[in-house]
Amino acid sequence: MFKKSEPDSARQDPHSYESGFSADRQANTARVKEVATIGPSIRIRGDLAGDEDLVVQGQVEGTITLEQNLVTIGKEGKVNATVNARVIIVEGQVDGDLNGEEQVTLKKSAGVRGNIVSPRVSLEDGARFKGAIDMEGAASKKSAAGAKPGSMAKTGKVTDIKSPSTSVDDAAKSAAGKSDEQQLFKS
Repeated sequence: MFKKSEPDSARQDPHSYESGFSADRQANTARVKEVATIGPSIRIRGDLAGDEDLVVQGQVEGTITLEQNLVTIGKEGKVNATVNARVIIVEGQVDGDLNGEEQVTLKKSAGVRGNIVSPRVSLEDGARFKGAIDMEGAASKKSAAGAKPGSMAKTGKVTDIKSPSTSVDDAAKSAAGKSDEQQLFKS
């Protein structure tokens, strides 16, 4: 009734080389993370959230929350938002806070106006930054909050970085104030 056109030895075994190759390809694809890109002509207002890496070359206003992923603000990117991610790399302009679970890096072309909270912060020579840096990060604050009584917990102090002209003026005012106090105590 059925005509046998191929000998048994020529038939493809479902577990042959090709099906193994297909399984390997699927495994490699699963290992490669998806990367979403917001192109230079795109403008977004609102909250962005997801579970993949993000490259911003356009404009974003609002909040970006990709806590387990990498967020890159490209050279043409302009972000007016709070960014929450595992790793944040800035090459463009950001006006907002950067909260990096692991690391925040400002490349030489970056311009950031806002606070940075991350255990590791890197500012390349030429990067422009105005704000405060907290390198204890959320993980250190959680461990400090759970510290045993009597142990030395971290204070959570934020360091404010000022421009040289501002710090010179503040130092002069402080010195003038001390000399006034010394005059009062001498009388």
